[in-house]
Amino acid sequence: LTAAARRINLSQPAMSSAVARLRDFFGDELFSMSGRERILTSRAAALAPAVRDALLHIQSSIISSDPFNPARSDRRFRIIVSDFATLVFFEKVVERVAREAPAVNFELLPLDDSPDELLRRGDVDFLILPDLFTSSAHSSVPLFNERLVCVGCPTNKQLPRHLTFERYMSMRHVCVRFGRLLKPSIEEWFLLEHGLKRRVEVVVQGFSMIPPMVSGTARIATMPLRLVRHFEKTFPLQVVELPLPLPAFTETVRWPALHNSDPASIWMREIMMQEASRMAAPL
Repeated sequence: LTAAARRINLSQPAMSSAVARLRDFFGDELFSMSGRERILTSRAAALAPAVRDALLHIQSSIISSDPFNPARSDRRFRIIVSDFATLVFFEKVVERVAREAPAVNFELLPLDDSPDELLRRGDVDFLILPDLFTSSAHSSVPLFNERLVCVGCPTNKQLPRHLTFERYMSMRHVCVRFGRLLKPSIEEWFLLEHGLKRRVEVVVQGFSMIPPMVSGTARIATMPLRLVRHFEKTFPLQVVELPLPLPAFTETVRWPALHNSDPASIWMREIMMQEASRMAAPL
C-alpha cells in the first residue's frame, strides 16, 4: 500500500483510510496476505477489470482532453514490438520523435504471452505485430507488408539456390519462438497447422539472434527479407526463396479503443504511418 500511495501522491495513512472505506463499502477485505505478499481477494480481482476500464475512460475523455504539444510533452509510450519491427521500422520512428519531441520517451517491450489482454487493459499503448497474430477487437491500421525468405551461411554447401520443400524440411533449422509459452513464428505456425514438423536444432527468442546461429554452420532459418538486408554488412547471408506457400504478411499497429481520441496517441499513430509509408520494398 505504501508504494501505491506514493504513485498517486497520497500519504500512507491517507491510503490506508481510503482502503478502509472501500472495504466497508464492498463488505470485503479486498486484500489478504500470502506469506509476505499482499494479494487480491476474489472479490477485488472480480472488480479490477471494471475499475481499470473506468479509469482508462476517465483518462482518455477528461484528463487527456487538453491539447497535445509534442515539443513540450514528456509522455512515455509503452509498446510491444518485435526485434524485427524495431530494427527495420521503429528505430526510424524513435529518431524522428527525438527531433520533434525530445522529451517523449519509449518503453519497448518483448512479445508477451497475452499481448491482446495487455492492450485491452491499457497496460500498453501500442502493439506492433503481424495482423494474423493479433485480435481484430482492437483499433488498428496496417503499416507495411513483408515476406519471409530462407537464409543460411554463404559457405553452406548444403543450401541449394533452388530449395525444394523436401530439402527445406530435412535440413537443420534455427527457429524463433516468442514469450514464455514459446509461441511459434509464422512459418512454424503454418507447418503445425498442416501437421508437419521440421528438424529444429536451435530455438531463439528473436530474429536478430538468427544470423550468428547460422554463420559458419549448415543450419538454415526463415527470416523477414528486410531484416536480412539490415544484417548484410555485419552478417552476410545466402538468401533463397522459401518453399512454402506463404503470402506476404502485414505488420500492423493496434491500440486500445479508449485511446482513439487521445491526442498523444493520435500524434504517435500519425508518425508511425508516415514513417511506414516511406519504407521501400526490400529487393
